[in-house]
Amino acid sequence: MKKISITLGAGFGDESKGSFVNYLCSKADNPLVIRFSGGHQVGHTVVVGDKRHVFSNFGSGSLLDVPTYWSEYCTVDPIGVFKEQKALNAIGIAPKLYINANAMITTPFDKWQNMTLESTNRHGSVGVGFGTTIQRNEDHYHLYMRDLLYPNIRDIKLKLIQENYHEKILSDISWKNPSDYINKMDEIINEFKSACTHFINTYEIFNNFDEIRNYYNSYVFEGSQGIMLDQDYGFFPNVTRSYTTSRNAIEFIKKYDLHNGNSNYIDTYYVTRAYQTRHGNGAMTNEDLDISYIKENPLETNVSSGFQGKFRKSVLDLDLLKYAIDCDKYHNLYSHKNLVISCLDQVPDEIPVTQDSKLETLRYNFIAHRLGFSNPDSIFPCYSDTGYK
Repeated sequence: MKKISITLGAGFGDESKGSFVNYLCSKADNPLVIRFSGGHQVGHTVVVGDKRHVFSNFGSGSLLDVPTYWSEYCTVDPIGVFKEQKALNAIGIAPKLYINANAMITTPFDKWQNMTLESTNRHGSVGVGFGTTIQRNEDHYHLYMRDLLYPNIRDIKLKLIQENYHEKILSDISWKNPSDYINKMDEIINEFKSACTHFINTYEIFNNFDEIRNYYNSYVFEGSQGIMLDQDYGFFPNVTRSYTTSRNAIEFIKKYDLHNGNSNYIDTYYVTRAYQTRHGNGAMTNEDLDISYIKENPLETNVSSGFQGKFRKSVLDLDLLKYAIDCDKYHNLYSHKNLVISCLDQVPDEIPVTQDSKLETLRYNFIAHRLGFSNPDSIFPCYSDTGYK
């Protein structure tokens, strides 16, 4: 029986999912990382020895030479892949990437549209075209990974997206610097086409996961963002255009019968920091409470800049965590559930938390018990100096 693990963020993202996926890969037998939600808009920080990288287009096991499978639920940015590959090559890493042929391609038009909309809406988007790519596909202007294998078809679809979809969208909204957009149009489109060619010459594209499944002994499913940003369960409109629960992962596992019909062979890991985090606008509890107890991390990846806006912190809310885990159980009833609490070195041993709007302090193991994790083997505390225990 192959080992199956699913890692999910239990909050609003930035919970240390990438670090934990890397940890799982370090313990697994011949693993493959599978991305099953979101896309290239993630930022998963991993440190292995003297190597440190923030992953967006490759799985978080790549520093350990673990390959990544990019499923059809995800978006792909060919330019982003090209640039990130160069960054990884510079630190001695040659990332391995398999792609489902029906993964959705993000174009420069999607990025321009995203940045234009975000400059007005301020929904907390990263600004790299993820949501606009999803919307364009829902509006039937598709561009799939398989299309890159046929450059003539790719170019016809790209032109139709530009003329019949993108330019119409931009004509209906207020956007800045149209002259820059026009002047750089040919240059950026040529860069995109070049990146597409590089992609198909470098990575393998598959119609069916069965073509590679037997090469690996364990599967590590890497989630994106957090359950509280799920398009069905988060606080609309400040959500992502994705299912950030295990919904897609369970569907994928069942489709290819990776678990031999028994969900008890699946481990699900809900990851939270020892305090709340949220990037950009949107509802968040406990922001009126004192957070001076949280130590600053000089190596913090998340900063208050870019399209997402401010990186916010607040006291851990056990009701939000219970809600997120409960939402996931609707899609993922029978797997073995685990709780991961990261950044414990940034808070006191007695951690401030709220439950039923009441403030108290608890040790991490009592927090886990409150959330229904009574088995010590299902609790993974993380300290920066010693890692996961």
